[in-house]
Amino acid sequence: MTLTLDAGLEERGLRLDQFLARRLSEHSRARIQEWIGGGRVKVNGRDGRASLRLRGGERIEVRPAAPPPLDAFPESIPLRILYEDEDLVAVDKPAGMAVHAGAGRRAGTLVNALLHHFGHLSQAGGPLRPGIVHRLDRLTSGVLLVAKSDAAHLALARQFAAREVKKIYVALVHGNFPPAAAWRRLEMPIRRDRRNPVRMTARAREGRAARTEFRVLAERPGYSLLEVRILTGRTHQIRVHLSAIGHPVAGDNLYGAPGQPALGRFFLHAREITFVHPHTGNTVTVSATMPPELNEFLSVIMEPNYPA
Repeated sequence: MTLTLDAGLEERGLRLDQFLARRLSEHSRARIQEWIGGGRVKVNGRDGRASLRLRGGERIEVRPAAPPPLDAFPESIPLRILYEDEDLVAVDKPAGMAVHAGAGRRAGTLVNALLHHFGHLSQAGGPLRPGIVHRLDRLTSGVLLVAKSDAAHLALARQFAAREVKKIYVALVHGNFPPAAAWRRLEMPIRRDRRNPVRMTARAREGRAARTEFRVLAERPGYSLLEVRILTGRTHQIRVHLSAIGHPVAGDNLYGAPGQPALGRFFLHAREITFVHPHTGNTVTVSATMPPELNEFLSVIMEPNYPA
């Protein structure tokens, strides 16, 4: 099957890969780059280059290739288990580990590690995401719940849907805030950014309702350490909301943070989660201590003589 697209004059100046990501937003950028590199994209009959700047009026032909099948498979990867019983497990996900397989990534996932450690998990989320009730971004660390049985999975999913699960994060952001002792609330709808499908945006009127609360724990010129709790669970919610008010998470270049070569990840950590146990009915709170690399980075930037 060949897709034929005509570049409009309003798309003049876009790179070819940007144009295709906008027009074919159901496909990942990684897949589009693979098609371009594999000679599956023609511009006016010639092989296209990802960096080609369009002038408007070009005819672009795309022959999509079927993606390789994604599956979950056991891998011997260390896990830090914070809580476990016959119904569920809570793990401390390190930054850099994807929760499950996705575009261009099959190995080294949390799901693969879980299958190695536990053998069988809930199938309510499908074969690609066994046991996964909620997710954390790849470069975010912290506590994450996993269901062992379908019954536990469905019960936890209902609590997430009803916004009964309480999640607390720690984030270091750029910039400072006016003095205030109370929690501050951000209420801005979130949707995918039409100009860049990799990003989400809170700068549009329409989108899915999203609510975030935060308070300042500590400050120094140029940085603020925040305690954050989310009342909804939208994609990139904390990152998008804080960026939208001019305070991007340290290390989060996608949402406007300046480069942080000493960090190499987001300074965003899921510190605590509280939920009702699906079998016992008891309230359970699980916490994950901040990882060493974040503590070390924080100790450096909080030094009085650190440049702002």
